[in-house]
Formats: sequence, C-alpha cells, structure tokens
Amino acid sequence: MIFKLEDVTVYFPYDNIYPEQYSYMLELKRALDAKGHCLLEMPTGTGKTIALLSLITSYVLSKPENPVKLIYCTRTVHEMEKTLAELKLLHNYQTRHLGPAAKILAIGLSSRKNLCVNSRVLAAENRDSVDAACRKRTASWVRALAAENPNIETCEFFENYEKAASAAVLPPGVYTLQDLRAFGKQQGWCPYFLARHMVQFANVVVYSYQYLLDPKVAGIISKEMQKESVVVFDEAHNIDNVCIEALSVSVRRQTLEGATRNLSRINQEIERFKATDAGRLRAEYNRLVEGLALRGNLPIADAWLSNPALPSDILKEAVPGNIRRAEHFLHVLRRLVQYLRGRLETENVEKEGPVSFVASITAHAGIDQKTLRFCYERLHSLMLTLEITDTDEFLHIQTICDFATLVGTYTRGFSIIIEPFDERMPHIPDPVLQLSCHDASLAVKPVFDRFQSVVITSGTLSPIDLYPRLLNFHPVVSRSFKMSLTRDCICPMVLTRGSDQLPVSTKFDMRSDPGVARNYGKLLVEMVSIVPDGIVCFFVSYSYMDEIIATWNDSGILKEIMQHKLVFIETQDVVETTLALDNYRKACDCGRGAVFFSVAR
Repeated sequence: MIFKLEDVTVYFPYDNIYPEQYSYMLELKRALDAKGHCLLEMPTGTGKTIALLSLITSYVLSKPENPVKLIYCTRTVHEMEKTLAELKLLHNYQTRHLGPAAKILAIGLSSRKNLCVNSRVLAAENRDSVDAACRKRTASWVRALAAENPNIETCEFFENYEKAASAAVLPPGVYTLQDLRAFGKQQGWCPYFLARHMVQFANVVVYSYQYLLDPKVAGIISKEMQKESVVVFDEAHNIDNVCIEALSVSVRRQTLEGATRNLSRINQEIERFKATDAGRLRAEYNRLVEGLALRGNLPIADAWLSNPALPSDILKEAVPGNIRRAEHFLHVLRRLVQYLRGRLETENVEKEGPVSFVASITAHAGIDQKTLRFCYERLHSLMLTLEITDTDEFLHIQTICDFATLVGTYTRGFSIIIEPFDERMPHIPDPVLQLSCHDASLAVKPVFDRFQSVVITSGTLSPIDLYPRLLNFHPVVSRSFKMSLTRDCICPMVLTRGSDQLPVSTKFDMRSDPGVARNYGKLLVEMVSIVPDGIVCFFVSYSYMDEIIATWNDSGILKEIMQHKLVFIETQDVVETTLALDNYRKACDCGRGAVFFSVAR
C-alpha cells in the first residue's frame, strides 16, 4: 500500500498496516526531521522492522536533496539475513511502482567466515583461524613474495578482485550474505573485500553491533561512514551490555602463559630480521619517532584491528622512547606479564580503580601510564613490520596489550576486579583479572556524537526512561507503543502446587528441593503430551537450567519428554543458540514438535 505521512509518500509492501506501525512511523519521521536521536518500543511481532525500513527508505525517496545512509545494526547473523530479506521485499515493491528511481544498493557485512568462498580458507576451525588463513594469502608482503615464487599460495578470488580494480563493483540491488557469496563466485571476486569496499557507497548497510560499538572493529570498518546517516540499533534491550563488553577485558593464567609463548616467538622473528633485514626495523624506529599517526592508510588486506581506546581519546603523538626499539618493547611486555601473574596469586577477591592499579604497575614493574597507553598500537606496528600473518596464534598477547591500553587511557568508568575462583566451582582455583567497564555510555558516545540520528528500538525497552540515563543521551522522541489485539491471545496462569500437592517455586531457598524439580518435570511431561508444535521452558539462570536438566536426565523425565517432542537448549554461544532456534522452528513447522529450554533475562 502507498500512503502519505505528512510530507512523505510511504511505500509499504503489504495490503494492511497495524495502527501501532503507523504511529511508529510517525514518531520516527519526526525524529528524522529534527535530526535527533530517538527511543521507540513496540512489541515483538508487530512488524517493527518493515515499518522502520519502509519509513526511512521512503523518507530518502521523498527528499532526494538530503541523501541519508541507513546503517542497520543487528545482534546476530540470523537477524541480519532476516532484515535483508524484508528489505529485498520492500525494494521490489518500490521498484515496481517507481521504476529505476527506487534503485538502491543494500549489503550485509559480516566476518570472513560468513563471506569467504575459498574452500581452503574455510577449512579452518573458527573465525580467528579463518581470518589468519585469509591473511596468509592476501597480505601485501605475501603477494609480493608470490610474484617471485609461484609455490607461495595466494587467494585466486582476492587476486581477481585486485586485478578488476575500479571495475569491481556491485550493481544496485539488495544483497544478503548468500547473495554476496553467489555473486563473488560468479565473478571470481572475493565477496568479503568487495563488501568492505562497497560499504562506503551503499545506501543501506546491515551489520553487527560490534562494527560500531567496539573501537577495535569500528576503527577499521566504520571510520568512513558519513555523518548524514541514520543508525538503527534493533533489538536494543541489551545494548548497555554490548557496550560494556566491548570495553571489558579478562586475563587468566592461560592468557599469561600464551602471552609468554607469543613473546618468545616475536623475539625469534626480531632476531631473524636483524640478521636478514635490519633496515626494516630501523625504518620502523624512525617512523615511531615521528608518531604512529603518520603511518598512513594500510592496504585493505593488511588492516588488522584498530586501537581499543575510543577515537577521541587516542593521542596523536610520538610513541614513548622506551618502547620504540622492538627489543625494548618486548622487555616492557614481559615485565607487565610478570606483574599480572603476581596479581593473580591471591586468595581474596580484590577490587581497584584504574589510577591506583596503574600506580602499582609503575611502582612494581617500572611501566608508566603513557607506555601502557601505546602498547596496542606498538604491538600492531611490530607485527606488521615482522610480517606476521598467523594472528590467531597471537590472541593472548593482543589481549594483554588491549588491557594495557585501556587501563592506561581511562581513569573513570572502569574497575579492576581479581577473583581467585569461579563462584560456580569454588573448590577449583581459576583466578581471573577483569578490567570491567561499568559505564555503557563510553562505547556508544562516539556514535551519538558522530551520526545525525540514532534510533534505539526493541520489543522491550521498559522502563524506557532508564536508557537515556544509561547511555547518557537526550532523545528528541521517546515513545512506547502497545499491540492492538482483537481478542485475548494469552492466558497467564501461576502454578503454586504440583500434582502431589507439594509447593513449587523457583525462589532461591526452594530451588534445590528434589520435589520442586520432580513436579516441574512432571508438569512439562503432561504439557508436551497434549500441546501441539512448540513449547518454550524458561529457567532463572544457566546454572539452574544445567542442574535441573541433569536431574531430569537422571530420573528419566527427560527421556519421557523426548518421546513426545525434540529438545533444544539455549547456550551462551550465540552461534549455537541461533542454530538451535532454527531447528526448533523447523521441528514445529513440520509437525514433529519441540521444546526449547531457555534462560529468562
């Protein structure tokens, strides 16, 4: 349907529109007109995504003199693909009515693991290994050696992409990740680097929260996004947690052991370069005297990770003299690793602020705040100079330098917490040192400052007035919409006793009662035997869910449940949970039925 919303002609690809969708579009338009940020809450299942996409794309079509780019951030790859599928439907509808004038370029951007089409690279086990396998074939120095030695393996898709040069472009259209891979195979071009290149030209970009909120990634991927952009954070009820995680670092004994091995390997590489190409190390030293800011733009295949500090907090000055020489820098990192190892030798929980922690490092390890601040950039520069491509093997020393840079940069909004063991297993020593960010506004502040409009939307943003305080911003629009219902769709019931008349509850002092676990299990067995298709069973925490499922397995209740329906379980791994949800839906759709065990948050 096509309708007027004030001065904007809205193209909506369905025959009917809910009242709340219309109200949602109206408030969103007012926020765009005011060039300000907004908070919009609308229940899940009311067509929030298509309402948002329809309004923003129609807004751009109605006001071509003010071209606006849409940056749409999702939590998972599944949500990204779903958003792009909705956008493809909308784009086809607009093109049918407007012709070529409605053409746009919309792409999804994800990691190499999700976009790579080189079978040898994809054979790696995880995302970090795929990244490293790609760099081993695409780094500028590897390609330079391969030009002289044909036995050195490169990536044919990347080579074809580089040969195509300015001709390597995507035609207008909406491209899901699958579409990008198919187009890359057809043309013989690398879909990942093609998508990276086309991001700056696309009208709509859909990618993960981290591409804007994590400084290490945003500094590489999103640095060229124009200010005249509308940024949407969808399903943003946990955006504060994402912001906090982006600036938090955990260090364990395994991290320190791995960092020690990394330093030994780097030292071997330095000695090798001294013997074969000392001029490269001297050139790096001279460049560091002038400052890292003069490094210039790296080739796209060499770009690694940016500084973990926020852009406004990175000083454009020369690297401290005591870490300009590679061997001196390694001595500093060894002292830092040794100091952290000593701090993990504790039997009590300790909490400290960044200022006193840095003062302690200075007193015991002789490393000052400025040196700490430059650790991450100095490591990045050194690894590029040493032409190291297997970056997945250096994750431990990267974590240490990430920690050092953050603790050396920020004096507020962080705490250092040292715990001698995991509270779930207090009898097993497993000390962890966490640099914990507790100010979500730090990570999201550059986004609010830089972009014209930021839309934070979700099905649940209650209490909605909490988010401006958590994220420290002033929305021009803050609205919550209710779902319009023609009939009662839900029948809530509270169960207080089981079939044996014993009390049942998940309150803390009753959780471990065997009778409670048994009665909940029997209730679920009765439910799965009569309820068609799907059942979702929520628990109060992951640990309680593990405990109850183990109890049901031992008592045979789980076996009874599985006689009626398939069982899927949410984990703390996003990829596993997304796969479990997909299979849960398939089981429900095909009539087999399923139970999904999840954690209520």
